[in-house]
Amino acid sequence: MIQSVAPSIGVDVSAINIRDAGQIEQDITRFASSPNGGLIWTASALSVVHQKLVVALAAQHKLPAVYYRRYYATSGGLISYGPDIDEQFRGAARYVDRILKGEKPADLPVQAPTKYELVINLKTAKALGLSVPQSLVSRADEVIE
Repeated sequence: MIQSVAPSIGVDVSAINIRDAGQIEQDITRFASSPNGGLIWTASALSVVHQKLVVALAAQHKLPAVYYRRYYATSGGLISYGPDIDEQFRGAARYVDRILKGEKPADLPVQAPTKYELVINLKTAKALGLSVPQSLVSRADEVIE
């Protein structure tokens, strides 16, 4: 999705395929050497495993980064925007309840997240020398100062 939209807004996208910590470090270091770059970190099993490394590399290279889960921002990342995990767990519990009451799993509709949360780490923004617009800060579900 990102790759298909980026050209229409004049943005170049460079994908990083995660394999191991050394490769992530090489790719982010290489990417950070380009001027005016930013990082969008999307979901995968290995992205969770290497969470601390990615946040540390983004900070080390002064690379603005947007992540898909709140724990990236609460552990030092700049911004996270993604589905509210607590709401997803509540939805899963409602499905389990329906199944235990006799509904067939195949008959239950697929549910997409309905609640998203925005977390902004102003401490990180300051360290990166960035100013976050007040209009964005006022929309955040959580602001880390």
